Amino acid sequence: MNQKKIIRFIIAAVVLLVGGTTGVKSLNHDTSDSNGSSQPRSANSRRTAGTGRGTTASANAPTKALAESVLTPTVRTQLKYTITWNGTGSFAINNNKSTLNANVSSAPYATNKPQDSLGRPHQFDGLLSKSTRIYQNRTETGNDKTMRPVGWNQIQLSGGGYSHLYDRGHLGGYALVGGIRSFDASEANPKNIATQTAWANEAAGVDNTGQNYYEGIVRKALDQNKRVRYRVIDIYDGNNLVPAGANIQAKSSDGSVNFNVFVPNVQNGVVINYKTGVAKIK
Repeated sequence: MNQKKIIRFIIAAVVLLVGGTTGVKSLNHDTSDSNGSSQPRSANSRRTAGTGRGTTASANAPTKALAESVLTPTVRTQLKYTITWNGTGSFAINNNKSTLNANVSSAPYATNKPQDSLGRPHQFDGLLSKSTRIYQNRTETGNDKTMRPVGWNQIQLSGGGYSHLYDRGHLGGYALVGGIRSFDASEANPKNIATQTAWANEAAGVDNTGQNYYEGIVRKALDQNKRVRYRVIDIYDGNNLVPAGANIQAKSSDGSVNFNVFVPNVQNGVVINYKTGVAKIK
């Protein structure tokens, strides 16, 4: 083989390697577009910092003013404890200290409270361990069914790293509880799926703390063979169909994980009617 052929062979190999690497789909955590299609994401890092689709300016964390816009008196009352802006999109509740009891000896479990008369999901509770984790994507485990939660009025977004406004947001995340066979971790469980903005569901950066950021802390703890009490409560203002946000708590039995936060269900550049889920771009 002469020198020119060797060079061409090396270039072709490099192109094939790069293309194959960037084309690999990550597994396990999904977001859904307006047609209900799913995009599997990694169980360990289901999105890149910010959005999983880019880091442009409009994909940044919401401003304090936007985040506080959902903190009506009714929502504040349900959160019960002190509410402190964390500077990265969310709020610390009770000085970021969980009220959960993690010193329990039962087997791992995952439960949802029933929907209310409006069909809204409300609460997930679980005792999680490495055995509850799952690393396969939904198709591989038969959890690829979907539904439209109440308040689902999808719109398309352009730019900013997000292609659409709403995701099917899990209260109990698939990668955390998919290993419990008795629990329906699909996107067709109406007790566990809410209409959640793409930012609130996906943001995972230390400077952009959506629900995925906090789930990532729990995923890491479970991978380290820790046991974690975990609770997610969707908070609604009155009879609104779309939640104002999610109160997320976690506490490990060894105390290394301990947080209590409220992730507001907001999206930069969008005005949401939480009563109906109808939204418009500013």
